[in-house]
Amino acid sequence: MKIKHYFLLTLVLLIIDQSTKLLVSEYMQLGESIVVSSFFNLTYVHNHGAAFSFLADEGGWQRYLLSSISVIVSIFIAVWMTRVDPKHILKLSALTVLLAGAIGNLVDRLAYGFVIDFIDLHYQDFYYPVFNVADSLITIGVVMLIFSDRKSK
Repeated sequence: MKIKHYFLLTLVLLIIDQSTKLLVSEYMQLGESIVVSSFFNLTYVHNHGAAFSFLADEGGWQRYLLSSISVIVSIFIAVWMTRVDPKHILKLSALTVLLAGAIGNLVDRLAYGFVIDFIDLHYQDFYYPVFNVADSLITIGVVMLIFSDRKSK
């Protein structure tokens, strides 16, 4: 697969991320929670911070810091993708997924000043912090990148 196809896949994943956030923000009230199953709810929240709401209550400056970091990381990943040998499909796929996640949350920060989260997983009294598709892509991308590095060694 050519490198441009990986960037096209990044765009497709970004559209999926942004579409899910748009649907949640259009059809749910902030703070609303819809029970989907015994372990999964759709819960609409705004995250003004980073992962696990880190820096969420800092007064607004974190928006610029986190946006700047996202821009730098996105550029780094995009350049890295152009330098990876096309035979390393797993590594390119990992970087593609990571890039889509980073840009997905960056778009939210720039457009709204916060990230739209809505995936709410729980088991009995344990609740994982609410997250979104972009967060999932970042996590999946990191895991894939670890495996791609282990596989190449």
